[in-house]
Amino acid sequence: MGIRRRRRMLVAGALAVVALATTACASGETAPTSSDDPAAVSGQIVWADYGGPTNEAFQEVFFAPFTEETGVEVVATTLAASVQYQMLEGEEGDYDTMMTGMAEVVLYSDNLVALPESVPRSDQLSADVAEYTIATPIIGYAQGYLASTFPDGGPQTWADFWDTETYPGKRAVPGEYSDFMFEAALLADGVAPDDLYPLDLDRATAKLDELKPDMVFYTEYPQVQQLLSAGGASIAFSPNGQFAALKNAGLDVTVSWDQALVEANPFVVPSSAKNPSATFALAEFLADPELQAEFSRRTNYGPSSSAAFEYLSDDEIAALPNAPEHTEIIWADADNRAELYDEMNDRYTEWLTS
Repeated sequence: MGIRRRRRMLVAGALAVVALATTACASGETAPTSSDDPAAVSGQIVWADYGGPTNEAFQEVFFAPFTEETGVEVVATTLAASVQYQMLEGEEGDYDTMMTGMAEVVLYSDNLVALPESVPRSDQLSADVAEYTIATPIIGYAQGYLASTFPDGGPQTWADFWDTETYPGKRAVPGEYSDFMFEAALLADGVAPDDLYPLDLDRATAKLDELKPDMVFYTEYPQVQQLLSAGGASIAFSPNGQFAALKNAGLDVTVSWDQALVEANPFVVPSSAKNPSATFALAEFLADPELQAEFSRRTNYGPSSSAAFEYLSDDEIAALPNAPEHTEIIWADADNRAELYDEMNDRYTEWLTS
C-alpha cells in the first residue's frame, strides 16, 4: 500500500474512532472502537507553540497534509503563558492543544484529557505521562556556538560554559523561564549527574551569580539565532532546535551533548479544549513514524516513537538529543521538577531582577 493511501486510511479511521471515543468519554460511557462516519470530526484546531522554525516544520510536515486529507484546519498561534496556565488550571481558553513541559503534565494531569485508545503512545516516556501527551518532540537543552568563534575547539562541559577566560564572550541564557539553568549551574559547580536531583537551588543560584555579569538574556527562543550569528553572544544555552535552524541557514554550529539536559516538550489537550475530537485525529497523524522522522530531520528534535529512527540516516540520528549513542546526556527528573515548580519559577524571576 502506498504511503499516501495508507495515511489517508489511517486518518479517516482516526477521525471516526476519536470522535466517538471523545463523545463517549464525556458522557462516562465505554468508548466504541470503530465507525464509518469520518465526517463526525470537523471545524478547526487551535494549536499553540513558540513559533519559529519548529512551528514551520509542524505546519509543513504535519498540518498541511492533515488538512488536505481531512478538511480540518490547524490554526497555529504563539503560546501565551497567561492562557496556558489558565487552561492548565482547568479554566476556559482558546487552545485545543498547547506545548508545555513534563513537570506541568505531572502537576496538571487532572485538567488534561487522556488519549483515546486509537492514538499511539510515545515509547520514549513513562506510561503515566504518555497517556496525556501528543506530538512529543524530545528536546536537548544544550550549549552551542559557531565553529568560527572557537576555531581551536570550543567548550564541552557546563564548567566550560562558566569558564570565560578560556572561552571568552557573552553567554546567551533564558531571560524569562529558568528552563534548565539550575541544573546547568549545579553541574558546572561539580555536582555529579547521579546526584543532581533533588535540586539544590541555593547552590545553583550562587553559581548563577558568578556568571551573571557575562550573561545576555533572551526572552524568545529565535533570539538565540540572532545573538550567535550577530556576535552578541559567543555561546548559547538553548533548546537544540535553535542551533539546527542556524545550521539550516548555512552556518557551522557545534552542539555539545556532554551533560545536555533532555526532556520531552509535549503537547497536551486541556479539559476545556473546544475541539478535542479533531485534535486527537491530528494526534493519530502526528504519531506516524515516517512523518516524525521528517520532522526530526528538519528540526534536530528527537522523535517520540523509536520506530522513526528506521527512516533516518546515522548522521541524522547523531544530531538528535535521544540518539542511542548520546550516553552522556541527562534525562530531566520531571517528578522532582514538579515538586519544586513554583519555587524554581519564583527563584529565577527573583534572580533575574536582583
